[in-house]
Amino acid sequence: MSDSQANGPEANGMLEQRRPFFYPDSSSDTEEYRRDTEERRKRLSKRNGPCIRGRMPPKNQSPSVPTPSTSTQEPPRNGQKNQLVDDRITLVVDNTRFVVDPAQFTAHPNTMLGRMFSSGIEFTHPNERGEYEVAEGISATVFRAILEYYRGGTIRCPPTVSVQELREACDYLLVPFDANTVRCQNLRGLLHELSNEGARRQFESFLERLILPLMVESAQRGDRECHVVVLLDDDAVDWDEQYPPQMGDEYSQTVLSTPLYRFFKYIENRDVAKQVMKERGLKKIRLGVEGYPTYKEKVRKRPGGRAEVIYNYVQRPFIHMSWEKEEAKSRHVDFQCFKSKSVTNLAEATADPVIELEPLRAREEEVPEPPPDAAAEDEAQ
Repeated sequence: MSDSQANGPEANGMLEQRRPFFYPDSSSDTEEYRRDTEERRKRLSKRNGPCIRGRMPPKNQSPSVPTPSTSTQEPPRNGQKNQLVDDRITLVVDNTRFVVDPAQFTAHPNTMLGRMFSSGIEFTHPNERGEYEVAEGISATVFRAILEYYRGGTIRCPPTVSVQELREACDYLLVPFDANTVRCQNLRGLLHELSNEGARRQFESFLERLILPLMVESAQRGDRECHVVVLLDDDAVDWDEQYPPQMGDEYSQTVLSTPLYRFFKYIENRDVAKQVMKERGLKKIRLGVEGYPTYKEKVRKRPGGRAEVIYNYVQRPFIHMSWEKEEAKSRHVDFQCFKSKSVTNLAEATADPVIELEPLRAREEEVPEPPPDAAAEDEAQ
């Protein structure tokens, strides 16, 4: 008895819905019938178990070889699951926990987190819960954005975070901050930070090539400060040796550099330059624009024969710095060099002043002699 006769007309209807009617004379129909039989056998094997008794294996398959439906994948053991969980670490940033894979950090060994978990040196120790407290002073929102760098190589600045805050966090974690790694909606803030970084590198080059040799020259003269005026490459300076311009007490030096002149045109670049020189240990730093005499225009004669020379002045940026250590003592007056006229004895201070009588008597006895003309007039009268 077949399966359709045993199960009744309902089973026959379901069987007709599952597979169409096949013609046994057609070879293609026979292959489709075999494939349909194989699919039914796979479904039954999943329900009843890996093996069905009373069924013969296909003709093209050996009885000793199990059918594909009987092959099952071995599930992962509990030890493997625990090992995957143990590989992940927990970072605590701003009272927020981040469960991450340390392999993401070791792929970027130049960053702070990469050095922390790739080298054998323990930069930080876990707490009693086995968690690592890192990035102190960085908010959880900023740290979540920086984690995207370890996953995809880019950082998207959140709308609620300023570009400057993101930049400071990247500098702290040693994550590169440039146009290739940061995506930001606020282009003005992003370009401002990129300009600060570019200005810093450019001024460090100017400082080493152009300004430092002038500072060394001033130091070799014994000076402890330097005043540098930045001129253009085509500026001509022609001073009259007989009538030089009045430059004041400061001894100024000049450097011909049009790129440096353009650099100091922006006030933001001056702030960056001032910060760089502070980091290099210089003091009394002043940056601005002043008039500088270039050549003599005319000479005027003042009453009395004194000549007055008029020079042509151009507005050029200047930079002033000092490396003097004891600048407070240099302007301090040492009163030990002067003889003190104050009275230190209290008895002498309370006593009456001594009047010298002899000099007074001598002055009274000295009567001035009248001039000869006056004596003659007296006689005539």
